[in-house]
Amino acid sequence: MKITVAGAGNVGLITAVCLADAGHQVTCIDTQKEKIEMLEKGHSPFFEPGLEPLLEKTLSNGQLHFTTNPKLAYSDAEIVFIAVGTPAKKDGSVDLSYIYAVTYTIADNIENNVIVCTKSTVPVGTNNVIKQIFQHSKPRHLKVDVVSNPEFLREGSAIMDYYLGDRIIIGTDNPDAALKIEQLYHPLKIPIIVTDILSAEMIKYASNAFLATKISFINEIAILCEKVGANIDEVAFGIGKDKRIGQSFLHAGIGYGGSCFPKDTKALVQLAGNVKHPFELLESVIRVNQHQHSLLVKKAKETIGSLKGKKAALLGLAFKPETDDIREAASITIIKELLEEGAIVTAYDPIAIPNTHKLLGNSIEYTTDIRQALKDADFAVIATEWEQIKHLPLETYTTCMKEAVVLDGRNCYSLKEIQQHPINYVSIGRPASLNLKTAQRL
Repeated sequence: MKITVAGAGNVGLITAVCLADAGHQVTCIDTQKEKIEMLEKGHSPFFEPGLEPLLEKTLSNGQLHFTTNPKLAYSDAEIVFIAVGTPAKKDGSVDLSYIYAVTYTIADNIENNVIVCTKSTVPVGTNNVIKQIFQHSKPRHLKVDVVSNPEFLREGSAIMDYYLGDRIIIGTDNPDAALKIEQLYHPLKIPIIVTDILSAEMIKYASNAFLATKISFINEIAILCEKVGANIDEVAFGIGKDKRIGQSFLHAGIGYGGSCFPKDTKALVQLAGNVKHPFELLESVIRVNQHQHSLLVKKAKETIGSLKGKKAALLGLAFKPETDDIREAASITIIKELLEEGAIVTAYDPIAIPNTHKLLGNSIEYTTDIRQALKDADFAVIATEWEQIKHLPLETYTTCMKEAVVLDGRNCYSLKEIQQHPINYVSIGRPASLNLKTAQRL
C-alpha cells in the first residue's frame, strides 16, 4: 500500500519505519526541514533502541521516503496516519492545533479516496471534528474515511511494542475502512479490536490513566510501608501474584514521567470536567505523583541535614531507561530543588545530557562517566534505573564518594546486597540502612 505518515516524532517515525519494513511504500512528512534532512541521512532525531538500523534499511531499499512537501506526501496516498503532537495547555487540556492544521493540509492535497487514521492521542470526540473538516474541505468527488487507531508504544521499547503489542484498536463507523486497516496489521498476528470511534479514543486515555493509577497506588503503599516497617518489594510481589492485579507497574519509586502519562492523565481530568464529572481518583493519582518527584530531596535533608554547599551526584536524567526523553522527568524536579537548597549538582546519564542541557544550561555539571559524577560527592541520588547504574559495583560508591550516602529513587539494589557494603542507603518503601558519621538519623 501507499502510506503517508504525518509527523516524524516518536510515534510517527516508528510507525513509518515499521510499515516500510513490512514492504509498504511509505512517505513520512514533517514541517521541520532540519529534521527531515537528518532523517534522509539515516539519523534519528531522538534515541530509540533498534530504530536507526531499521531506518537505514528502509531508506536504502527505497521503501521509505521523507519530505516537507504536502503535495508529494498526500496526493496519491491510500492511507494517511496522523501522528503529530498534541501538547498540553496550561489548564491541562490538549492543544489540537497541530491535528486540525494537518487535517486541512491533507484535505487540500489529496487526489484519491483515502483512509485517514489518527494515531495521535486526542480527546474523545476529536475524530468526529476531523470528519467534519474533511466533509467541508476535501474535493467533493473524493471519499475520506476517518479511523481512530491509537498507539501503545512505550519509549525505550517502541520497536518491540510495534511487533509484539497486546492489541490493536481500530475505531470507525465504516466496516470497509476497518477491514482495510485490519489487513494492514494482519501480518503482525496481534489481536485486533474494532470499536466505534469514541470508544477507541477513550481506550487510549483509560489505559494510560489506569497504569498511572497503579504507579501512584504502589507509591502510596510504599510510604505506608516505611511508616509501619514493612518492605514494599515483598508487598508488591505478594499482591502482584494475584492474577487480577498482576506484577507490572507495581515497582515503587519516584513517580511516572515522560510525554504520555502526565499529559494524558491531566487531559482526562479536563475531559471529565467538561462533562461535569469530577474525576477524584485521577486527581489524587496526579497529586501523589507530583509528591513523589520531590521525595528524594526531602529524604536527603532528613538524612544528612542541610544540603547547602554539598556536592550531589544525580544519577539518571531520562524519565526512564533507554530513552533520551526528559519530559516530565523526576530528575528535573530533583535538580531544581537541589539547586534551591544550595547543593552543587553533577549529573550522569548515558544519552539524555544534550536534552537536559537545553533545558538547564550550565546550572549543573554533566558527565557520561558515573565515577566522575560520584567523585568526592557528599551524596548520590538515583533518578533513573539505567542498567549502567543497576549493575554498578557497589564498592564504587565507597571508593569514589566522600561518604557513601545513596538515595535510591528506583530501588535499584537489593537490601541484602547493600548490607554487604558500608553504604548508607535510603530507598522507597524499604527500611533504610544507615551508619552515618556526619548525618542525622532518620
